[in-house]
Parts: sequence; C-alpha cells; structure tokens
Amino acid sequence: MQTLLLDRRTQDMIEGYVPEGEILSGLVRFFSIFSDPTRIRILSALAISEMCVTDISRVLGINQTTVSHQLRFLKDTGMVKTDRHGKIIFYSLANDLVNDVMLKGVEFLGY
Repeated sequence: MQTLLLDRRTQDMIEGYVPEGEILSGLVRFFSIFSDPTRIRILSALAISEMCVTDISRVLGINQTTVSHQLRFLKDTGMVKTDRHGKIIFYSLANDLVNDVMLKGVEFLGY
C-alpha cells in the first residue's frame, strides 16, 4: 500500500472540488463547444451584434449551410438565442458569460 503525501484536509478538499458525474459531463460538453473554429468565429461575431444567417455568412465568409448547421448546434446547447422579426431570425449570445470565457482564453494565451 502506497502512502499519500497529502494531508487529509487537502485530500478531502480535492475530492470535494474535482467534478464528477453530471457536472463533469456538463463541463465536457460546454468546453467542447469551443473546439470548433467556425463556432468560435460565430460566437465572437455575435458578441458584437445580433445577426441573421445571411449577415453572419457574409461577414465571416462562411457558406450559409455551414452557418445554419453551427447555429442550430449552438442553439441546442444553449449558447445562442433567437429573435424572430417577420421572416428573419436573428441570433445573439444567450449569455454574456460565453464571451467572458472566450476572452479569458485570449487572455490566457497572452493576446
């Protein structure tokens, strides 16, 4: 049997802090959203202004099918919300914390 070098208090703190189960699964899903360059570009654009698919496609130079597919994914994961104006659907960030996470990543990378 191997002896732990950590004191019991520190070990208990770690065991209580390290995510497991549903929280761990949720974190993995959340951070996987940021693993796609197209999604990051779309989220970054939406941090500045709400936009429709056509505007996102034109501004970012991405075809509309790809934009629509990624927006559906981002909506299903709760990252973006929609607002319909007649026949046009506008997309925006569902929560400013999404942009905060991306900005923290940029800060971490030193840019």
